[in-house]
Amino acid sequence: MKRSALLPLLIPLVTACSAPAAGNTSSSPVAALAATPKPTPSPTPAPPQLSLASIFGSDKPDLSKYDASQLRVIIATGDVIPAREVNYQTVLHHDWLYPWRKTADYLKSGDLLYINLESPLIKNCPIIHGGFKFCGDARAIAGLDFAGVNVANLANNHLTNFGPAGTNETQLLLAKHGIGMSGLGLYEIRNIRGIKFAFIGLNGVGTKIDRAELKREIDLVRPKADVVVVAFHWGKEYELLPVAGAGIAPDNPREIGHLAIDDGADLVIGNHPHWVQPVEIYNGKLITYAHGNFIFDQMWSQETREGVVGSYTFYGTRLVRVDYRPLVIDNYAQPRWLDDASGEGKTIIDRMAGASERLAAG
Repeated sequence: MKRSALLPLLIPLVTACSAPAAGNTSSSPVAALAATPKPTPSPTPAPPQLSLASIFGSDKPDLSKYDASQLRVIIATGDVIPAREVNYQTVLHHDWLYPWRKTADYLKSGDLLYINLESPLIKNCPIIHGGFKFCGDARAIAGLDFAGVNVANLANNHLTNFGPAGTNETQLLLAKHGIGMSGLGLYEIRNIRGIKFAFIGLNGVGTKIDRAELKREIDLVRPKADVVVVAFHWGKEYELLPVAGAGIAPDNPREIGHLAIDDGADLVIGNHPHWVQPVEIYNGKLITYAHGNFIFDQMWSQETREGVVGSYTFYGTRLVRVDYRPLVIDNYAQPRWLDDASGEGKTIIDRMAGASERLAAG
């Protein structure tokens, strides 16, 4: 009796629940929901091809349109030589962080900082005001820590100035502070959120670059790494374009840079000329010939006081964006950033861009 009395009440309820929504030919609420139009997400653009226009011009890719989890940034400097007057100024200021104080925040903004360390760091380094035998005080390691240096290239003509003992002391000091090393037969591989970057370095100042060794080292790290970065110390000093320096730097940097790419390098980082030099895109890969000085005491000319710091952004394993931030060195020791949109900073970037166009045309 009670069941039959409830039946008339249930019929309207079931009918109401099963009635199709207005404008929908499906009788299923799930189907109706699935049929509701959804906004189409904007597709991630394909990674752009590198070009001089994308580096120096108006074609820079907008990284906000890409999956941020796939982006990794390598920051690289010019010559870091905490010796001679740099060492003196640091001691004078009682501040081992002094050379880095105005630039460290930016240097730490990437995923990895790679420098060219061009003097040994040893205990009781004497104050030396001239000459070409370089050393920095071991306590200057505090500056590298402050700036977040991850890997230091040792393949240059001054790191070994204090002989095997000075070189060994420097390597032990860097290792103690968790700083990897490239050059002098060493290589470093760093895993940046699943992408492995290998760093190797070779010196071509005071000696010829060993082409067989270049290939051997690239072949050694290539199976272990997703991206191979090769640092070179090369070329004639105080020149705008990369050329060999007779009797001092006998190799043509362009020939060696091309060879490194042909052997499997993904990015080439050059230094030594103490002037900012151009970049070249070769077979889709980037060669930066010289970043100029970063921390050094050459105050005797405008060009030797200048430098750029490169920011190299990879999307996965592909280099998709390159930025250069100009700087000038003050007081024999301390770089500071310049505005790259106008004035002195713009002059440096424009000169670098113009030289890159000349290189591409020649």
